[in-house]
Amino acid sequence: MLIVGEKINASIKSVGQALLSKDEAFLINLAKDQVDAGADFIDVNAGVGGGSRENAITTMEWLINHVQRAVDKPLCIDSDDPAVLKAALNQYVGETVMINSVDAEPARLDAIGPLAAERGALLVALVMKEGGIPRTVEERLEAADAIMTRLTRLGVREDQIYFDPLVLPISVDTGQGLVTLKTIEQIKARYPSAKTIMGLSNISFGLPSRGIVNRSFFLMAAAAGLDAAILNPLDKQLMSLVKVANMLSNRDPMCRGFIRAYRKGLISD
Repeated sequence: MLIVGEKINASIKSVGQALLSKDEAFLINLAKDQVDAGADFIDVNAGVGGGSRENAITTMEWLINHVQRAVDKPLCIDSDDPAVLKAALNQYVGETVMINSVDAEPARLDAIGPLAAERGALLVALVMKEGGIPRTVEERLEAADAIMTRLTRLGVREDQIYFDPLVLPISVDTGQGLVTLKTIEQIKARYPSAKTIMGLSNISFGLPSRGIVNRSFFLMAAAAGLDAAILNPLDKQLMSLVKVANMLSNRDPMCRGFIRAYRKGLISD
């Protein structure tokens, strides 16, 4: 299971303030803490809002420069603006990188797909079209089909694509958890070389005791075939369940990873 640390995101108040004040130490420590906790990628979202595109590009370049110098893990470059993504990739040093994200909108695919193809980047693809998040499995699969067709024509390999099945808050619609799980299963069956990824914390939005909801849904998604998750790696219990999920889904030969984590004191009951 590939883990993308979600904490460097401008939508988090403390991170947004750190980006505005250029608090390098705060952001570097946040990146290091996530790596120490077991993150494989560090998501970097510098969208503080309200500024010009030039400011957004400058802030993202500044953020990438400092985070890359501080940690040895690859980054997940997170922006809804293709121009920001292009500038960030030009600033980025390293072979492995993830782009977050595209959806089935043709203009976005045509703008971002060539960037992923040229760089060989992993690409998060939200299974949605114009008009909002589809409510049904079938509609999400239609979006996945449109994404796969267009991206492969643009030179993106199937194994570069990380489909996001979309997670809606369970507090809004209690049926959406099952829709997400069934979407994961269907995508894995339809596109065996592609991967699946999701932003885990969305499931618990608006609920109390969010941690237990996130952890429980993570295990259900892992059983459905989830390959990667954007989550809070500083949640020790959740990261313990990542080790358990790897072991129970035959991704941890001889249980070595789980045992190593236990011996290092990284498993929390």
